[in-house]
Amino acid sequence: MPIEKNTVVQFHYTLTDEQGETVESSAGGDPNAYLHGHGGIIPGLEEAMEGREAGDAFTVTVPPEKAYGPRKPDAIQRVPIKHLQGAKRWKPGMVAQVHTQQGPRHVLVAKVGHKFADVDTNHPLAGKTLTFEIEIVDVREATAEEISHGHAHGVGGHHH
Repeated sequence: MPIEKNTVVQFHYTLTDEQGETVESSAGGDPNAYLHGHGGIIPGLEEAMEGREAGDAFTVTVPPEKAYGPRKPDAIQRVPIKHLQGAKRWKPGMVAQVHTQQGPRHVLVAKVGHKFADVDTNHPLAGKTLTFEIEIVDVREATAEEISHGHAHGVGGHHH
């Protein structure tokens, strides 16, 4: 079955940056799952998946415009240090989690003061060209519930 809108795709991936460094990988764990055609993965990767089938393996390089967008230079915000989650002591360059109205979000600590920290709210991969090595494990029709929720359920997908 080819990957098309309203199919659920399970895949393994290894993500590398411009320097060839591995950023993340699903190797050794469960495959990722997403509902195709619903914006659940970055646009450049979703486009590369279209029409492929289980068993396909390929590499795709995605420019920033089709990944996490360009870096925004004005994306620095000052937040109370007590709102940063993930460590006891903060240093510039560390990644923290903050809760926003849109849900939890990762930020890069730029500067640390006494009570406040300046954080860069750009996605850590914004402005980067990303290369994905993909292995498609499974493709199936989505259930009506998955389509109405807009995401895949089960292994590698969303758990309610």
